[in-house]
Amino acid sequence: MAIYDPKSMKAEEFINDEEIRATLEYAEANKNNAELIDQILEKARPQKTATGCQCAGLTHREASVLLACEIPEKIEKMYKIAEEIKLAFYGNRIVIFAPLYLSNYCINGCVYCPYHAKNKHITRKKLTQEEVKAEVIALQDMGHKRLAIEAGEDPKNNPIEYILDCINTIYSVHHKNGDIRRVNVNIAATTVENYRKLKEAGIGTYILFQETYHKKSYLELHPTGPKHDYDYHTEAMDRAMEGGIDDVGLGVLFGLELYKYEFAGLIMHAEHLEAVHGVGPHTISVPRVKRADDIDPDMFDNGIDDETFTKIAACIRLAVPYTGMIVSTRETEEVRRRLLQVGISQVSGASRTSVGGYTEEERPHDTEQFDVSDQRTLDEVVRWLMESNHIPSFCTACYREGRTGDRFMSLCKNGQILNCCHPNALMTLAEFLEDYASPETKKAGYEMIERELKRIPKEKVRQIAEQNINDIRTSNRRDFRF
Repeated sequence: MAIYDPKSMKAEEFINDEEIRATLEYAEANKNNAELIDQILEKARPQKTATGCQCAGLTHREASVLLACEIPEKIEKMYKIAEEIKLAFYGNRIVIFAPLYLSNYCINGCVYCPYHAKNKHITRKKLTQEEVKAEVIALQDMGHKRLAIEAGEDPKNNPIEYILDCINTIYSVHHKNGDIRRVNVNIAATTVENYRKLKEAGIGTYILFQETYHKKSYLELHPTGPKHDYDYHTEAMDRAMEGGIDDVGLGVLFGLELYKYEFAGLIMHAEHLEAVHGVGPHTISVPRVKRADDIDPDMFDNGIDDETFTKIAACIRLAVPYTGMIVSTRETEEVRRRLLQVGISQVSGASRTSVGGYTEEERPHDTEQFDVSDQRTLDEVVRWLMESNHIPSFCTACYREGRTGDRFMSLCKNGQILNCCHPNALMTLAEFLEDYASPETKKAGYEMIERELKRIPKEKVRQIAEQNINDIRTSNRRDFRF
């Protein structure tokens, strides 16, 4: 029997089934232990320091107790602290991105995804480099600066060379005032050598969802194809970091397995990365199973309601305070609004989950990976965020300045990253307002910028930000970044 060891490089040891089950028993036994819950919440609360702010984070056992908690006033306290943590380290900014689907060719048999190999009626499509360029121009015309590329696993149709060519094409497209400044990559688990190639291509974060940490369920949900190998998939982040990628993104597909089990496994994976590499996950995503071409979410009996989903997001924020947390357009406007109040720091906007979808006037459904619940335009999402007092941020400065991995986390953990993020968010918002915004959004945006500039504590930083925003407004563009 495998022994739980967060420093082990073996999946069965750092995601240990026996430890997860013991954790769930402990959480169930203490779900109404008000004294213990208060102690855990106080540990999670951000603490002011001479240089900024710090958070202790929580162990997977502590966080699981909070997730199991049934005391209403403690749950509300949990939500408030989650928001405190997010504001302490990331402020009121929300990073915006879009997915770009390159190919839906796939040889895996994942039963929850319409791209599975047995689906013979879905339209299969792979973008040419000219089509990639057209998609990028369409995204730039909306105002996007940051993409997450997606592709099915198919060594013949989607080899690593194809992915690298697409990345090069994306970075090469300079359209009007538009540039894609950061490409995150969400592709199948691969080799250390291939991760090195991705790093050399200048990617941002490497993202890979575990789908489920429950090994028996994982094997059943992935009956065929290379993704069937649970260990190879689960150990992918270690290979990515060995290949030089120091920012990685975790996630599970909630609804496939019991959510408390998945939550414990997710936090244990974050603990493992911190223990072995000294850097936890750069991002954690919280997708839920959604309807798709031949996928009925009701066939999975582990679905979670919106309140439970909110609680999961809050508990992740308390447990892993420094991670970026992502919610996509899988979720409705109302659900996204609620999650923004408990720790989410990144959202997608105007997403299309079909291959070649951005160049189509009408939203195509023949190659969609899942139904999009929030179908608003990017301009509408930007205005919505500002109306809720969130700064929409298109910033990619940290990657262009080399603030990744432990360099980013060291700034984040002492509360200093806001000195970079706040002014950069305002400058990139000004770019969006000048180049892409509707008159209504532009007016609201500059009102927000005027308010937020006053909140920058360092006078020199504030003056430089003001000058750069004035330059943007007069078309005197410079690529200054903090």
